Amino acid sequence: MQVRETGLPGVVLIQPRVFRDARGFFLETYHADRYAAAGIAGPFVQDNHSRSQRHTLRGLHFQWRRPQGKLVRVIEGEIYDVAVDIRPDSPSFGRWVGATLSAESHLQIYVPPGFAHGFCVTSEVAQVEYKCTDVYDPEGDGGIRWDDPDLNIAWPTTTPVLSARDQQHPGFLARFGKPPTGPGTNLD
Repeated sequence: MQVRETGLPGVVLIQPRVFRDARGFFLETYHADRYAAAGIAGPFVQDNHSRSQRHTLRGLHFQWRRPQGKLVRVIEGEIYDVAVDIRPDSPSFGRWVGATLSAESHLQIYVPPGFAHGFCVTSEVAQVEYKCTDVYDPEGDGGIRWDDPDLNIAWPTTTPVLSARDQQHPGFLARFGKPPTGPGTNLD
């Protein structure tokens, strides 16, 4: 497997080794020792799976009482995935990275605790699976407005399909009381 730094501490892209032949392909989607050697120690305690239509935008979500690290992969279709540093004392506070993940590329992203996370579906349909380092805590759930101008995320849609909850999130400055320390980066 190959691990690529993203410019945000702890956020990495993982390209698993894929074995292809006439039958199809095989890959390890997670191997505790190999991922730990890459700085992704876990433990993972919850797995989530979503299926969404084109232009669905889920996020930007975070857990403040029980922050979750997330190992994200796509098993059908394609998404644009975003991580935002929300650690108040971080030198990269408010900066984001975005990358395209697809079932075809098998590329994964690890988003550590202390980051908001979201994605937008760029294919007709996408199925996303992700492993979490802590269980979901509805009382510690938070979010940031997807189109916040202070973040200026380069989402691949201007007309996303949003949940009622995601339509109500405050902006970054309103949520955290200070602006981002710098711009984000599109890794594509």
